[in-house]
Amino acid sequence: MYSSALRDRIAKSNAVFDIQTGGGERLAEVLSEIDDRPRRIVASESWAPNVTIAQQNLNRYRASIIEISDESEFPFPDDTFDLVSSRHPTITLWKEIARVLQPGGTYFSQQVGAGTNSELADFMMGPKPISDARSAQRAIDTATSVGLEVIDLREESLSIEFFDVGAVVYFLRKVIWTVPNFSVEIYFERLVEMHEHIERVGNFHSHSQRFLIEAMKPASN
Repeated sequence: MYSSALRDRIAKSNAVFDIQTGGGERLAEVLSEIDDRPRRIVASESWAPNVTIAQQNLNRYRASIIEISDESEFPFPDDTFDLVSSRHPTITLWKEIARVLQPGGTYFSQQVGAGTNSELADFMMGPKPISDARSAQRAIDTATSVGLEVIDLREESLSIEFFDVGAVVYFLRKVIWTVPNFSVEIYFERLVEMHEHIERVGNFHSHSQRFLIEAMKPASN
């Protein structure tokens, strides 16, 4: 849904800024489906290897790629873009987004919600309270505090099933923030228990939380 909705918004835009674009694969996929593309397309990325990949994926669409840290202010004047987008950002700089949006422009983002894979994290590390730092309500409150108007919000809880302990190890090595400092050696006993659980039950069931948010910068009077 995010890709198709983003495509529709980009197709109606003149200047687009995609934050934390990764390797640019998702943005390139969307741009490939648009004939009349925006006159200006900019993407940012913080990890140098991804910057090179993003350039390869997005150069054909005449997009500019900038390398900046996820916490840095955006190197653009006020009111530069009519659309700012991001998919699964590590951090959302709401004040900067509001600053670079043109009046009437929108921020469109799919975000990882609070409590994502909490079942898996709790199994490995023991129960911990779920922070509201990534909650949809926190996003609404912060967006509103910088002068944006939230015009759409959708939440979804997605089922994740692991059918063997090898898949759990692969996942935890890839999605490293689920269990910080994970290694097979450190969590060997818990992995044995995970294996036994899967053998007994048939799978290990967790949930990925997501929300889609669209916020508009009010038009000037």
